[in-house]
Amino acid sequence: MDLKKEIGNLLRLFFNEATWIGIAQQVFKILFVIFLAMIVVRIGKVIIGRMFTFQLKTKLRPSERREKTLLRLLENMLSYIVYFSAILAILSDFMDISGLLASAGVLGLAVGFGAQSLVKDVISGFFIIFEDQFSVGDYVQIGEALGTVEEIGLRTTKISAYGGEIHIIPNGNINEVVNYSISNSLAVMDIRIAYETDIQRAESLIEEFIGGLTSKYDELVSPPTLIGVEDLSGSEIVFRVTAETQPVMQWAFGRKFRKDLKLFLDSHGIEIPYPKMITYQRKEGEEEDESKRV
Repeated sequence: MDLKKEIGNLLRLFFNEATWIGIAQQVFKILFVIFLAMIVVRIGKVIIGRMFTFQLKTKLRPSERREKTLLRLLENMLSYIVYFSAILAILSDFMDISGLLASAGVLGLAVGFGAQSLVKDVISGFFIIFEDQFSVGDYVQIGEALGTVEEIGLRTTKISAYGGEIHIIPNGNINEVVNYSISNSLAVMDIRIAYETDIQRAESLIEEFIGGLTSKYDELVSPPTLIGVEDLSGSEIVFRVTAETQPVMQWAFGRKFRKDLKLFLDSHGIEIPYPKMITYQRKEGEEEDESKRV
């Protein structure tokens, strides 16, 4: 009898109009809170973006590298705070969250003592941003990871390598950073010519070529310099040219420079050394003379 009574109560509750109205109201509240959180995040990101746009027009502004880093960090923090508040608002309709918050505080204290690596990552991430060690868009080397910084968070840093790989590095593990984007770079090009070439003429032609390159290449900061003869190897003479370029542009400039210089030297008859093979063939008479000698 008790089972039939329970089943009857459930059926009456299931077919009760007030039950479905209450469920619909709860679903509507949840969807409204989620929609409101998304709107707040969207508006907040727009406001943050406009704040940085306004700084671009003022004289007192941080570097563009740091602006990108702070912009991404503030957007992430805004998303975390708003969505966490939305979750608490949804849970408050189903339970009393005061006890949950108190338990979370105790749990957070315990985690703070236990998760030392997490605390170390957060503190290291704060100092990376505060000291502007590197920023989003910088070309850096951290350990074996070499590439462009995609994102800097309070816990991890993401680096995109040349082949598309993404290195995710905990900030607490970052002990040494090589940043290639802070100062100008130095391009070093070695030019090899054959020993048969007139060295004085080759030197004057190279100086003539590099004399008007500043206006031709946007990567250059100052005119290239011919250092002189760098090496005398077994088959070639090596001239060295150095040039100051914009950060991380030394490789792009070097590729263009070598191509144009090769075409320039070819047009003036300067030969680039390459392996040569000499074949010696004896005549029949020479073979007979050799046999008589034996």
